[in-house]
Amino acid sequence: MYSLHTILAATDLSRRSAAVLPRAARLAQAHGARLIIAHAIEPRVQAVKRFRLAVTKTPLPKAEAEIAKLRAEFPDIVIEAHIATEAPADLVQRLATEHQADLIVLGLHLPRRVLETLRLTNLERIAQSVTCPVLIAQNRSAAPYRKVLGAITFGPASARALRVADRIAPEAELHAIHALQLPFSKKLPNADLMTSPEMTEAELLRKAFLDFETLPARLITPEIIPGGVHEVLGFRIEELKPDLVVIGSHSGRSRTKLGNYTRDLMRAPPTDMLIAKPA
Repeated sequence: MYSLHTILAATDLSRRSAAVLPRAARLAQAHGARLIIAHAIEPRVQAVKRFRLAVTKTPLPKAEAEIAKLRAEFPDIVIEAHIATEAPADLVQRLATEHQADLIVLGLHLPRRVLETLRLTNLERIAQSVTCPVLIAQNRSAAPYRKVLGAITFGPASARALRVADRIAPEAELHAIHALQLPFSKKLPNADLMTSPEMTEAELLRKAFLDFETLPARLITPEIIPGGVHEVLGFRIEELKPDLVVIGSHSGRSRTKLGNYTRDLMRAPPTDMLIAKPA
């Protein structure tokens, strides 16, 4: 069973991060975990004649007020705050390592200009650099999750994502889907998808996944749905309306990297989203 002893919540105190502290605090309260709050203050650089002058604008009163408010609302949990002039990704990675975080809760990233989309966002850099699961919180309500949908590949990262989801959403329905991508010839009208070699292989992988991975007992048997990942997940989200989507890192190149689809989904998550790497 996945344990939550330390939760790290990173916030920039903007509207994009409004859901982070309430969600992290509720989880810490439910699991008897300590809560580490990270707030990075990035220096702003202003040009002064022939040289550049680093100017740090420090909204300490706002940060301290938010933390005090949270402590008053959750007097039964241990809350430790770190406010530092540091790059956000560096601060979160450092604190996650120092405090051995079991879960990191983050908010949405800033909207990006076209030329910036080729670079990793802070959110992606953090998720790529840490080993623990990352939860992107954007639902305004911090109420317990009721429906969880896993986009899975029958691999170790997917299994870990489902185990973590089982812990942070103990009252939720736990669904999972596997998008079966088929060659063009199998997409023709007369193709029998259900008896195709690709479907047979996927069913065998599902059986091995259920037999050999330690999965939540309440997990509903994962569905295998022919189609592209974006298409299948979008259709199932519209139908199920989950309040938490969980996904593994899904990189075929490295166990420590994020796959392209995971990164795409992180940039515009349909609801709260949990990302996990293999244990």
